[in-house]
Amino acid sequence: MSKKSILDLFQSNKPLNKKVPFWFMRQAGRYLPEYLVLRHKREKFLDLCLDPKLATEITLQPIHRFDMDAAILFSDILIVPYALGIPVDFKDGFGPKLKSLDHKDDIKKINQKKFLDLCSPVFETVQNISKKLSPNKTLIGFSGAPWTLATYMIEGQSSKDFKKTKLWAYNDPYSFQKLIDILIESIVLYVCEQIKNGAEIIQIFDSWAGVLSCSQLDLWSINPLKSIIEQVKKYYPHIPFIVFPKGVGVNYYKYDFCDGLGFDSHTPRSWILENIPNKIVIQGNLDPLLLVTGGTSMEEETINILNTFSKRKFIFNLGHGVLPETPIDHMARLCQLIRQYKKYE
Repeated sequence: MSKKSILDLFQSNKPLNKKVPFWFMRQAGRYLPEYLVLRHKREKFLDLCLDPKLATEITLQPIHRFDMDAAILFSDILIVPYALGIPVDFKDGFGPKLKSLDHKDDIKKINQKKFLDLCSPVFETVQNISKKLSPNKTLIGFSGAPWTLATYMIEGQSSKDFKKTKLWAYNDPYSFQKLIDILIESIVLYVCEQIKNGAEIIQIFDSWAGVLSCSQLDLWSINPLKSIIEQVKKYYPHIPFIVFPKGVGVNYYKYDFCDGLGFDSHTPRSWILENIPNKIVIQGNLDPLLLVTGGTSMEEETINILNTFSKRKFIFNLGHGVLPETPIDHMARLCQLIRQYKKYE
């Protein structure tokens, strides 16, 4: 076994020590004053993600401040559509804006020829982080899932109901499958290159899986993710995959093909214990707003989560990303609580 507490969880049939490993989605970002200093060095957010020097420094900032057990690559899931030739921009206070795909013929505009070249700054960042990260820390690479990326590419932005994407998938599943297949192929290349450059775990974010009906969930979330993991593991069988299919509720059990599952804050912990096999590493699921709140409310819920999953293979995380308004001292206190907690007492 290595000295990496998170990586070791995936290499054993049971928890190996009394300490609970932890990291947080969006642990590098706007709540950190040191991040804001670097953010102002690039006008566009995407340029920040594609600057290996700055992205490396941003990735390591929370590790230096809070000593989490893993660093997750600082980047964005929309790097994939950007590298496929889809114009992507980020507006402050609005979020991502893409040139939308409005018709099946628009799929022809996707350009896969320069994909790896356009992603190369990300791979350089991964390599830089791998060289600088402490030997006891795990490096997590990531990608968006095909369904979630397709929603952004078709809607052109986030959406309340994803009506345009869902109607396309219902009305013309053949052309929609073409888009999903392009994304599967691209994501496989993307994560393989991250692994080549030092990523030790891959997390796949299916942030909008929860809007799919049960039958559509199998078609557009589960089957594509299975395909990605199977293809990557042909080359890298030792690399664990964590899947975060936000909002799928009781359908979480269908994702038993992955090595780890990230749970949102709405999923009952008792249900997780009863329905998720012991072989799967559980990750989650403190409400990010409780981290903003802090105090007794946050501390009690944190201890409840730790006690609930104390006998399972478990990584403490949030049910979604760290919010920009999160106070620094609340994050420091949460890390302290997790670090001091001892299992099996």
